[in-house]
Amino acid sequence: MSFTHLHVHTQFSILDGATRIKDMIAKAKEDGMPAVAITDHGNMFGVKAFYDECKKQSFKGIIGCEAYVARRTRFDKSELIDRSGHHLVILAKNMKGYRNLTKLCSAAWIEGQYYRPR
Repeated sequence: MSFTHLHVHTQFSILDGATRIKDMIAKAKEDGMPAVAITDHGNMFGVKAFYDECKKQSFKGIIGCEAYVARRTRFDKSELIDRSGHHLVILAKNMKGYRNLTKLCSAAWIEGQYYRPR
């Protein structure tokens, strides 16, 4: 039976992940995993490097993000209520899903930034 990690933080999840993308893919292949997902905290900064390395090593990569979800809306910014948020792992199924994910992450950084992109 094979296993696939669907929630992995890389060096792009500051203070939470230390995995280098190249090493992660090599280790996943070595362990017999059919695929692995990249889900950094609130960003997709490592997606290009991840995609390129997966192609280079002939490995299936799943692109995702661990999003911060605002308690109310991304526009509400009250210290007592809106500072902390919940996490939601979002994975892209196909190119349409990838495009939607990039739109969500961009909106989180541009419109919803309040301590974290949400």
